[in-house]
Amino acid sequence: MTESIVNVSGLSHRYSRAWAIHDINFEIRQTGILGLLGSNGAGKSTTMNIMCGVLNHTLGQVTIDGIDLRKYPLKAKKQIGFLPQNPPLYFDLTVDEYLRHCAWLRQIPDKEIKQAVKDAKVRCGVDHFSKRLISNLSGGYRQRVGIAQAIIHRPKLVVLDEPTNGLDPNQILEVRKLIREIAEERSVIFSTHILSEVQALCKDIVMIEQGSVVFSDTMEAFDNYVAPNSMMISFEQPPSKRELLSIEGIKQVEFITSKKVRLQFSGDNTITEKIIDISVTEGWRLQEINLEKTSLDTVFAQLSNQNHNENHSQNS
Repeated sequence: MTESIVNVSGLSHRYSRAWAIHDINFEIRQTGILGLLGSNGAGKSTTMNIMCGVLNHTLGQVTIDGIDLRKYPLKAKKQIGFLPQNPPLYFDLTVDEYLRHCAWLRQIPDKEIKQAVKDAKVRCGVDHFSKRLISNLSGGYRQRVGIAQAIIHRPKLVVLDEPTNGLDPNQILEVRKLIREIAEERSVIFSTHILSEVQALCKDIVMIEQGSVVFSDTMEAFDNYVAPNSMMISFEQPPSKRELLSIEGIKQVEFITSKKVRLQFSGDNTITEKIIDISVTEGWRLQEINLEKTSLDTVFAQLSNQNHNENHSQNS
């Protein structure tokens, strides 16, 4: 049986009397990218700080490559690379000086530091900035240096907290590409509050809201929640609202203009074939039909409300 790279079981933590996270559970058994998704204040950073040994948890267990983080913190942390939301950069150091310092902190043997720094710079595309002060780098390259410090000791797990936050669109694409390359060799946990970022990058997803997991599965399973459930149709000779509602599967009809209508439907997408056939038979002269997907923000709200209702029922 494959050993888990990460196993988070029953993880809970409270600050004073308030629980920041409660009963968080997930597991990573292979390389790739796990998306940790949640709104600001949902508990993502608390979860990651505990996983990386920055914060002692109240309840539960975290194992990294089979090592209990609480019992053997130093041994477990050797397998973790961490990029916090605010990268721990020293702006008055050059890229080389900073990465050598990080290598020393990671207890890389002196004779191996030079090669480790070189490998991290090449992997993150900052080798041509070796002698440049970090303060003189763009936001995108500062983030690359931050990622370099997270992988310099070749950990099995890399945890990235909001790594694309504050970057421009081109920088976001570059950092995404870098994260994908890193994930070919190790497991990556990618935290964000932006749903499209997870969809663009991640193989698996764990969604946290109000300190609890509301969804944990593959992106493929998540995509079932964003399947088309409405369509925009244009007719030259539009039918009445009553005629459209009489079609099996049509739940709601909204006329946008006199000839354009939005239909909410349930069931599979054979509904489009039904509408096309009926349009031909009735002479509605269908001109255009476009399926619309449920917005990711709507899905997130639905999952959060569903989890809240389930917890309320269990506690009643």
